[in-house]
Amino acid sequence: MKITRLGWIAYAVAAATVVLDQASKLWILGLLGREQGASLPLLGPVHLTMVHNYGMSFGLLRNGDWGRWLLIGFSLVVAVGLSIWARKMTKLLPALGVGMIIGGAIGNNLIDRVLYGYVVDFIDVSRLYFPWVFNVADSGISVGVALLLLDSFLGEESKLSHQTE
Repeated sequence: MKITRLGWIAYAVAAATVVLDQASKLWILGLLGREQGASLPLLGPVHLTMVHNYGMSFGLLRNGDWGRWLLIGFSLVVAVGLSIWARKMTKLLPALGVGMIIGGAIGNNLIDRVLYGYVVDFIDVSRLYFPWVFNVADSGISVGVALLLLDSFLGEESKLSHQTE
């Protein structure tokens, strides 16, 4: 099957998301080390704090090694499924969104869990009443989902849509 131009853009966005995510994690590991809870102030209430995330949202599946492998398998299925969908992309917003989600899934749940056994989280905005610590891959997934939702609200007549062959 032929890949659309926007499909290639989705793949490029996925690759960029993985590279930014993993580069930021290597930087933070060099800066803070692997000690859970190590923290440095960054800007006002934003801190860099090392958190080992063994589970997923709200601490689900954090107990036992089976949860790690279940999340790795789930992320692989999501990344493959979205990669197949990306091949046929005809609109810019979904292409960007799917690319970010693919990159986030690969960065967090595949690479981190295989290399470290946990996800490296470090962007700490808990002093802003947002109780979680997250990373670039988490941001990619969240922004990617927001772009897909935005596109669904804009509908077919969207000026942001771009038809390809």
